Amino acid sequence: MNPLRRKRLMIILAILAGVGIAVTLALSALQENINLFYTPTQIASGEAPHDTRIRAGGMVEKGSLQRSADSLDVTFVVTDFNKAVTIHYRGILPDLFREGQGIVALGKLNADGVVMADEVLAKHDEKYMPPEVTKALKDSGQPAPGATSLPAKQG
Repeated sequence: MNPLRRKRLMIILAILAGVGIAVTLALSALQENINLFYTPTQIASGEAPHDTRIRAGGMVEKGSLQRSADSLDVTFVVTDFNKAVTIHYRGILPDLFREGQGIVALGKLNADGVVMADEVLAKHDEKYMPPEVTKALKDSGQPAPGATSLPAKQG
């Protein structure tokens, strides 16, 4: 093999190896930081992974909110009208959080099937509901009460 061709081949192989390593590192970083959305039905049926950060959402059941008298601990139940899941949160709930409305909680599912949330997101006005919650409710055959998802940006 010609020395010039050998040198070019080595350069091309080095570039391909570098690109392969960069893609591998990027994909592994994305996989560690991804938060998949799960409905209460999926969580109850065991589809959601334990001890992995997930997003769980649905409608807060009326009468399910329980606040601790001596701490910021809050427990409530979220449903998609098929199944329900308990969410435990320590902190101050968003101002727009209320029973009977859609929320998304970010946290980890423990062995008891309770989502230990470290963040709770509530809708920002009376017509908006997170798209994941709207889709989950539609898939369960239940229309979200008075809620419509904002259309996606076009263009």
